[in-house]
Amino acid sequence: NSDKRYLLELAQHGVAIIPTRLASAAALPDVLAAMPGQAVVIKPSISGGAWHTLRGTVGDAAFAAAVAQLPREYVYLVQPFVPEVVSDGEWSLLYFAGEFSHAVIKRPAAGDYRVQGEYGGSAEPAQPDAATLAAADRALAAVAAVGHADHAYVRVDGVVGGGRFLVMELELIEPFLHLAAHPAAAERLARDVAARLSPAALADAR
Repeated sequence: NSDKRYLLELAQHGVAIIPTRLASAAALPDVLAAMPGQAVVIKPSISGGAWHTLRGTVGDAAFAAAVAQLPREYVYLVQPFVPEVVSDGEWSLLYFAGEFSHAVIKRPAAGDYRVQGEYGGSAEPAQPDAATLAAADRALAAVAAVGHADHAYVRVDGVVGGGRFLVMELELIEPFLHLAAHPAAAERLARDVAARLSPAALADAR
């Protein structure tokens, strides 16, 4: 789950994702050449917090120069930029013990596209509609289908683009849980973790 190439595996199980191409740093110019004039985002497959993430238009000289400066040792994801990230925001849906708990909508600062707080982004409580919730549920079902079930916590990140929810990331390891936005959620999580650590539960796990 630390390597974003898992998105392609999710897509093979029917999860809607932002169309994604993989490329080494050396192959990026060739991959981008097949996307003339498109607004794209490039990010390392192993990264967080928008680290070494670029947004630009294919064919723009300044963008090409920035791409050429990317570290050579990584595999990169190349995706079309989804403008709804800026206009409508990016969803984070939190699940505890397999059940939906709460959600926030994250928005970038004016003039930016990154929703992280260190870039001026914000997050506020929000209630996803039925279609968004169902799409996130399908992403969790796909994870279970490949043999990874029974998570204490999961965060599904995505954006509604072109009328459907597109998964951007599925955080299973160490996601920020946005507990301050929903204080009651902290108690739910604590109860589940305590139950998992009870002597009976630990004995069953042996």
